Amino acid sequence: MAFDYKKEYKNLYHPKKQPEIIKIPKMNYIAVSGSGDPNQEDGTYHKALELLYGLAYTIKMSKKNEHKIPGYFDYVVPPLEGLWWSKDKQKIDYAHKENFAWISMIRLPDFVTEKEFNWAVKTATEKKKQDFSQVKFFTYDEGLCAQVMHIGSYDDEPATIEEIHRFVKKENYKENYQIDIQNPRYHHEIYLSDPRRTKTERRKTVIRLPIK
Repeated sequence: MAFDYKKEYKNLYHPKKQPEIIKIPKMNYIAVSGSGDPNQEDGTYHKALELLYGLAYTIKMSKKNEHKIPGYFDYVVPPLEGLWWSKDKQKIDYAHKENFAWISMIRLPDFVTEKEFNWAVKTATEKKKQDFSQVKFFTYDEGLCAQVMHIGSYDDEPATIEEIHRFVKKENYKENYQIDIQNPRYHHEIYLSDPRRTKTERRKTVIRLPIK
């Protein structure tokens, strides 16, 4: 059976419907940075996803290549994730998605070193005849966070975010917690549902906010 990060690390990928506090370990990702409305057809966001998945599956399918990655094990490609903020540094405004800035990313298995990442970029570029230079090897040490499972439309996320804020404010009386969104710690989402195949009201998204 292929190793499935979502099943093996349920605390990271399947939080409760009520906010909770969790410490996230440092992880490596492939990542593409950009800005603009993620819903724009043929926009930079959709092009970024094409690059990410192209490279992710180049690494996964390396088992069929002459190049053997040390420590490789078969695995399910982890879900798409995103760090989000506003280009004008103000609170994220869902009514003006054109002001969004983002880092889209997919988790890497621990056996993928930066050297193996560079091999994958070179291989994907040659095989797919496409420029993968925008994809970066990205290490993210997220640390202490508050997270919750959001079910429904992405546009309905503000209510869930407010729920996290109320939770952290309540917890502040016990542990002096507060939201800590500042570079390099951002609003974080993990997309567990394929929006092309899942009804809007059933989409599952992990929403995670850094705290201190």
